Formats: sequence, structure tokens, C-alpha cells
Amino acid sequence: MYKLLIIAILFLVSCKSQEESKNDFISFDGTKIAYSDNGNGEVVLLIHGFIVDGNWNWGKSELKKQLIKQGYRVIIPDLRGNGDSDKPQNEDAYKNNAEVKDLIALIDHLEADNYMAVGYSRGAILLANLVTKDKRITKAVFGGMGIGFTNPNWHRRIEFGNVFSGRTEPNQMTRGAVEFAEDLDVNFKIMGYLQDYQPETTVTELNNIEMEALVICGDEDIDNGNPKELQEQLPNSKLSLVSGDHMSTPFSMDFAESIIEFLNEK
Repeated sequence: MYKLLIIAILFLVSCKSQEESKNDFISFDGTKIAYSDNGNGEVVLLIHGFIVDGNWNWGKSELKKQLIKQGYRVIIPDLRGNGDSDKPQNEDAYKNNAEVKDLIALIDHLEADNYMAVGYSRGAILLANLVTKDKRITKAVFGGMGIGFTNPNWHRRIEFGNVFSGRTEPNQMTRGAVEFAEDLDVNFKIMGYLQDYQPETTVTELNNIEMEALVICGDEDIDNGNPKELQEQLPNSKLSLVSGDHMSTPFSMDFAESIIEFLNEK
């Protein structure tokens, strides 16, 4: 019993230590944005997907582990409304590309002259908009995403916005995400705002992105459309298909190795 108590105490201390290592800053509108900062070297920003936070998406991923091992500095924010960042209840806080402005403000806060960025799922949608606004990005990786998000009336965004805002009942498309969100105990109203006011990027804007880009997706992942259609709209890009579905892919070694190979290319 005594040993079990010691183990439990050590576990709690370890968890507390991890919490204390989290950083935060005040963004453009007074919202606190939390982020982790690990490793030394060239900055790589990892942007998490919908419903989850930075630690869930990237904290135990092979990508984070291998990037640090390769000598990169890995920055992982919790987007507003998620994780340890502030969760404004006012929908105005999520309008006008607020999340993208937060990411730009984070890089300003870090005083980084340039950086590379990886976005997965909804994080890739944010990244698409970010690269049109921040010229400090030298390489971009879009994970788990097709071209559908460029349509302002994308049925997937509308369906998720409606169900999380309580305007409709869960259907076959949204039920799994709703159950997942319930398990994580996230704020449904905020998740609805994130869909309703998701940053928009047009195909024309994608066509004008000059930096090197990688589109990467699991070979069993069709959740957000065909990734090849996205890759074809990015002039200086390549496509990588690795094993996995939408939920498993970002945790795999193949995913990590493909991205690191791309980032290491000179």
C-alpha cells in the first residue's frame, strides 16, 4: 500500500510539473493563449485539429519527439477556446480570423524571424489562411485535409457548425465527433463558433502560395476529401500518403518521418 501511495504521489508531481512547463501570452484582443515550447533550433509550429487541444494532438506524437531529437524547437499552442487557453463565451471572439491572428501574435511573442508550420485536420485549414498572411513561414505541411474547406458553403463545416451549436441533431456524419467531444468534455457552444467562423481561404489564394508545401494524409483517410486535389492547387508542393486513418495517422512514425524528411530538405 505504501509503495502504491508513493507511486501515486510521484505521478501527481509529474503531472503538475508538466502543467507548470506550459507558457502563455496575451494575444491581440486580451485573450490568453497557452503553448508549450520544447527543444532548441529552428522553430516548428504544430497546429492542432478540431475538438482536441495541442497536447492531445501532438504531446505524445512521434512527430514532436522526432523533431526535438532532430534539433528543432517545437511550439504547440492551444487555440482559443481549447485546452489551457482562454475560452471566451462571446461569439465575437471567434470572428475575423481571430485564431490566425493569435498564431501570428504567438510568433511575434517568440520573436522568431522565420518558422515552419504543420497543421492537422482543422489545423491545416488554419494554416492555409496563415500562410497567406505571414511571410515568415518558410515551409508548410497540410495534414489530413482535402480541398473542400475552400468552399464557404462546405457541407462538412456547416453540418458540424449546426450540430455543435444545437441547431440540428447529430447525424451519421457528425455523431462520432459529438460523442468524442462529449468524452473530452469540451464546450459545445464554442465548438460551434469555431465552425461558424472558420477562417476562409480561396483556391486562388492557394494558387498564389509560393513556399514549399507538403500535403500528407493517411491512406485510409477520406474524412476531409481527396488530399491530391489540395496538393494540385499548391504550386510548389508534393503529396505523401502514409498508412493510417484520420485519427491514427498523426501519431505514426511514418507520418513523422515523412514530415521531417520534407523539413530537412534544403
